[in-house]
Amino acid sequence: MQPLADKLRPQTINDVVGQEHLTGTNRPFTKIIENNHLHSMILWGPPGTGKTTLARILCQQTKVQQINLSAILSGVADIRKAIKQAEENRDMGMSTVLFVDEIHRFNKSQQDAFLPHMENGLIILIGATTENPSFALNNALLSRSRIYILKNIAAADLLVLLEKGLTETGLTLSEQQQNKLIQAADGDARRLLTLLEILADYSTQGQVQDEDVSLIISGQATRFDNKGDVFYEQISALHKCVRSSNPDAALYWMNRMLAAGCDPQYIARRLLRMASEEVGNADPRAITLCLDAWETWRRMGSPEGDLALAQAAVYLASCPKSNAVYKAHNESLADAKNLGSLEVPMHLRNAPTALMKKQGFGSGYQYDHDNKDSVAYSQKGFPDKMGEKVYYLPKQAGLEIKIAEKLKHIRAKRND
Repeated sequence: MQPLADKLRPQTINDVVGQEHLTGTNRPFTKIIENNHLHSMILWGPPGTGKTTLARILCQQTKVQQINLSAILSGVADIRKAIKQAEENRDMGMSTVLFVDEIHRFNKSQQDAFLPHMENGLIILIGATTENPSFALNNALLSRSRIYILKNIAAADLLVLLEKGLTETGLTLSEQQQNKLIQAADGDARRLLTLLEILADYSTQGQVQDEDVSLIISGQATRFDNKGDVFYEQISALHKCVRSSNPDAALYWMNRMLAAGCDPQYIARRLLRMASEEVGNADPRAITLCLDAWETWRRMGSPEGDLALAQAAVYLASCPKSNAVYKAHNESLADAKNLGSLEVPMHLRNAPTALMKKQGFGSGYQYDHDNKDSVAYSQKGFPDKMGEKVYYLPKQAGLEIKIAEKLKHIRAKRND
């Protein structure tokens, strides 16, 4: 039995629902068809946004032969077979498009296998991927291809597609039921039609009950590719909302990830990082609270322990912010790596033996507690060739206000 999504697959560029930025008037794909000139490209977008369909339409409407490969199922032998078929097509005066689904799953050597045949014009490569091509594909392959980004299908476009599906299946849905299906589809046209097809099996004479819709859409997760592009986009959103003191948005992004199946301990680890990077000494309690939240989750697990992570996220977003320690760490680390093995000044060296004392180890060291304010203001702390440097510049936020005052006094006395 032919799946509903395949039955309703558009046959021409005018039939495509969504992706108007590529398929509308004077847009790239429309111009390709009008000019009858197809080029190598990478179609990058979430599942169910039409990558395979658009590739098929471009091939059909420009009248080129299409050979399909799946990077999940194919290897070098399959690539060689496809190249041989392309050579036969060329001998018969036909151009060939090699369409590679999930192209990011090919390794470097497999991707390299396409390059000479793209160079000599034997094949036009169209790759489809859900992963960021910048990370997933070779630079040589990217330089020979145009990148086209496909977007989630908008709710209005999904409604158009749903109406076609209802006509095909003979089902009748209330407006509320339609909205529930569209929401569950989450921008994925194929998911929408699959849900509708399953719903048809539950219906009686075309009538659909609310409980049937609820049953079908239960468990439909929001889009979340573990350790893929969406994963890193969402953790980036969480981090940036903590930084911008927006606890409400931070909670939303954290729960988006947890609801989609992200490991809560990954969230805990990132929150702990934020406590140092974004809050630092403006509120030193933040790092302790994040550690406690992590330990609470380890003892309780989900969902009870998730509340502790929520508490940590809200606290981080609400408390004073300072990246002064973060910046100081990076600057001092750069010097430590780049300035070579500078010797420790003699006065800062330890002298546990008589021989070392005789050699001058520890000579001239001033014990700070024996000095006024418990600080030896004239004592240098850096290697002689570096001179005294300043990395840590506390901000006027939280506890760092007092730290800044203290360091300002000490640094001024040292410069006297």
